Amino acid sequence: MDISFLEAKGINTKVGIEFTGSNEKYISALKRFFTSYEDNNKKVQELFEKRDFDNYGIVVHALKSNSKMVGAMMLSEVFEKLEIASKERDILYVKENHNIMLAEYRDFVELIRPIGEADVAPPADEIDGEKAKEIAGELLNALDDFDDEKSKDLAKKLSGYPFRLTQKDQLGSAIKHIDNFMYDDAAEIIKEISKTIE
Repeated sequence: MDISFLEAKGINTKVGIEFTGSNEKYISALKRFFTSYEDNNKKVQELFEKRDFDNYGIVVHALKSNSKMVGAMMLSEVFEKLEIASKERDILYVKENHNIMLAEYRDFVELIRPIGEADVAPPADEIDGEKAKEIAGELLNALDDFDDEKSKDLAKKLSGYPFRLTQKDQLGSAIKHIDNFMYDDAAEIIKEISKTIE
């Protein structure tokens, strides 16, 4: 699929491909970003209206990471500034920039609509949430049994789930812990990232 039109609009596809691992996985990430828009947009709007800035900050943090992962660097910065403002209780900044963020978020989603609506098969090694939860459970059992080879194999399989950047980094740390025979530390990380599997 041709993604050159994204570069013309200032999207850093090179960064997106580096984060996701391949052109195929990048396109899959863009599709997920597109399909998650309605739910995320509704969620962030509801939290803003409730003035629930703790959870608002959590959602815009996730959107910041997701935007960065697909190379939408300017949009990622918009979310980051709102995340910082909500943490620091700079409510005036949040109020003044919330609608600007919504507009830029919507504009990016419209930009990637041709990819989001395209009938493209997911990458061969990509796994869905149900499979990821199953593998995570098996991995925790393998770690509990100090089964080095099985733990490494399952951790590699789990990396096929499209985690956000933070969870990808955490999984990388867990794999390093497995390599160093630090099974308890690896297990704690796997338990934590398992909560984000949908």
